Amino acid sequence: MPTRPFLAALLCFLPGITLADPAAPAIPNTPAGRALASWLEVFNSGDSARMDSFDQTHVPWLSHDKAMGLFARTGGFEFETVEKSDGLWIMFRAREKATSKEVLGRLVVMSGDPADINWLSFEAVSPGAKVQEITLDAAERDHVLESAAKLLDERYVFPDVGKKLSAALRKAEKRATYQAITDGQILAWRLSDDLWAIAHDGHLGVHFTKEVLPNDEPGQGPDTDPAARQRLLASNCGFEKAEHLAPNIGYLKFNVFADPQICAPTASAAMNFVADSDALILDLRDNKGGGPMGQFIASYLFAEPTHLMDNYNRPDNATEEDWTLPYVPGRKFIGKPVFILTSKRTFSAAEAFCYALKTLKRATLVGETTGGGAHPIEPHRIDDHFSIIVPTGRSISPITKTNWERVGVEPDIKVAAAGALDEALKRARGP
Repeated sequence: MPTRPFLAALLCFLPGITLADPAAPAIPNTPAGRALASWLEVFNSGDSARMDSFDQTHVPWLSHDKAMGLFARTGGFEFETVEKSDGLWIMFRAREKATSKEVLGRLVVMSGDPADINWLSFEAVSPGAKVQEITLDAAERDHVLESAAKLLDERYVFPDVGKKLSAALRKAEKRATYQAITDGQILAWRLSDDLWAIAHDGHLGVHFTKEVLPNDEPGQGPDTDPAARQRLLASNCGFEKAEHLAPNIGYLKFNVFADPQICAPTASAAMNFVADSDALILDLRDNKGGGPMGQFIASYLFAEPTHLMDNYNRPDNATEEDWTLPYVPGRKFIGKPVFILTSKRTFSAAEAFCYALKTLKRATLVGETTGGGAHPIEPHRIDDHFSIIVPTGRSISPITKTNWERVGVEPDIKVAAAGALDEALKRARGP
């Protein structure tokens, strides 16, 4: 996640950090408070272009569609009061302007660049009700830090970086760096940010959930979790659009690389739907990765067995080759142009798909350089509510002998993500 310094200049024009009404409660004059005031000012304007410009610079993980959807649903937020805060984080109450519903907000800024909002969330609460949170004590905070340190030391893909990460956590534990944080979600976000500042690894992160995690690994997939399976199917396995665009161009937009054990029929139906198209556009601008679906879809695009990627795993000290599958149901899309739309939000398994098809010269990438996450991961349960995602491997292209970690996959045709579909359509339609 690149740093974004622009907001630092903007914030200096917000002395006092209050809302427009002089009688309105003040937002703390802290890095987190200043970021919240700036975001509220822009968000409450409802100005689509202004919100998009601000979010691209300072909240890049929030897509424009989601931001506008949030505004349409809430009408903006009226700040009410601070529940708790520190320099880099703030818990606050606000009221939705359109519905008068009260919400609890949490905002955390990046430690390396406090102008940037690292996390922002809202949950509905009863008016005036006491915040229902799982209050952390020193013993649990220390347990989370020590458990995470041990896992990173033993399993992080680069042993030297793993030692740096574990040393930093143990140093923070001794110094009681996080002692003011009693909210689990904020602790998870702060730990993730501090770990990222060392490793610069977008996959690495600590996670918190109010629900009790199962005793096995928290990352159990939809093949073993009936509820997760149902959610995946209910979302159409991430396939948002399947269309024929004039004159005869297939268009598929899918926002996750789902588990093919569950979603192969959905993906196969989509690929067969566009099989007679003269060109194909795959829209991955909102795709943040997932499972091995990329291998399944790529198998429709090659006539012969093709070596896509290698994956090295540190715990096993072994490398596994990924090839196209020997069989996929229905008809393949062979010998016709493929365009892939990308954005800075395109991440992980979606990037692996982009990188493989670009290096194999099977697709033309149109849009923005992707997020830069090339490390396969393992989820590990820490306790009933905390887990950690540990990158344990690295992807290696059989062609370039490297990957896209931290640098992203560079498109063949660079345009803003919002204009990528128009550009791809122009190219696909030809002169």
